[in-house]
Amino acid sequence: MSGPAPTTPPSAAALPGAPRLAVVTGTGRSGTTLVTEVVARHPATGFVSGVDDKLWRLGSRGRWNSRLYRAGAPRPSSMRALSEATALLERGRMGVRPSEAYALFDRHVMPGFSAPCRDLLAEDLTPHVRRRLVAFVEERRRAQGAEVLLQHLTGWPRTGLLREALPELRTVNVVRDGRAVASSWLQMGWWDGRRGPDRWIYGPLPPELHEAWDRSGRDFAVLAALGWRMLLDAAERARALTPPGQWLDVRYEDLLADPRAVVGEVLHFLGLPWTPAFEAGLQRHRLEGGRREAFRDELTAAQLAAVEQVLAEPLARWGYAVG
Repeated sequence: MSGPAPTTPPSAAALPGAPRLAVVTGTGRSGTTLVTEVVARHPATGFVSGVDDKLWRLGSRGRWNSRLYRAGAPRPSSMRALSEATALLERGRMGVRPSEAYALFDRHVMPGFSAPCRDLLAEDLTPHVRRRLVAFVEERRRAQGAEVLLQHLTGWPRTGLLREALPELRTVNVVRDGRAVASSWLQMGWWDGRRGPDRWIYGPLPPELHEAWDRSGRDFAVLAALGWRMLLDAAERARALTPPGQWLDVRYEDLLADPRAVVGEVLHFLGLPWTPAFEAGLQRHRLEGGRREAFRDELTAAQLAAVEQVLAEPLARWGYAVG
């Protein structure tokens, strides 16, 4: 990755009070994988890998995750994660690179953490889950010698529950154009929206959004768009409950336009300096943004019009031009 120096100078010292846990969250297919994999190049971070998650019975704390990940080459097109074939993504999850680790979270932190029907809030945290969550984070930080454990999460933010246990939690929320997300969801084998919003992973749509889906003739592209809107609304509610300085919104399109500036902002937010080691790791990546508006070719004209109709307000609010 080449270009001008980041907005945050490489020599900037770490912010005081770097968090034990930082999460990169978003709706899924929004660029969270990209952001997580880039930040995980920083030598002060640790993470749960796909190997840890898939082979959870081995009880690994990921001692060698960071070293192996930073020593290895980025997977082909890792900086174009949103345009990769599903097979490549699935194969990559088994590697020594950051994972959403839902199998581990379900078994070692909280059953059902991976697929709640609504967001997980502060009031959902029990003393039992608090102890397990703190232990989960601290064991992996110690094993990996990491200052910050970096966790990738998609779908519901879950930051209310996480912050109740770890008050210094910092959240990087990645937002991508809802039209692009909806188009991508339709192509994913894991997207279960064709079963309907009463049976999909996210729980029921709010009444007003369900009515919008009915008015569309139950168009699946519209349903995917409404799913993006529902999760975005949940993230905005979570942000409103977060103390100042602990939440950062990042637009995927801004990352593509000026990657070094945005990555510098994320590191500064997490209290991590831009070090020579991180610079060396970053140089190994290539960032390509040619598919930012691929949804215009992937959706029919009628589908795109219907999606833009139900997303007009949030698209405008987040600075996405319609039409």
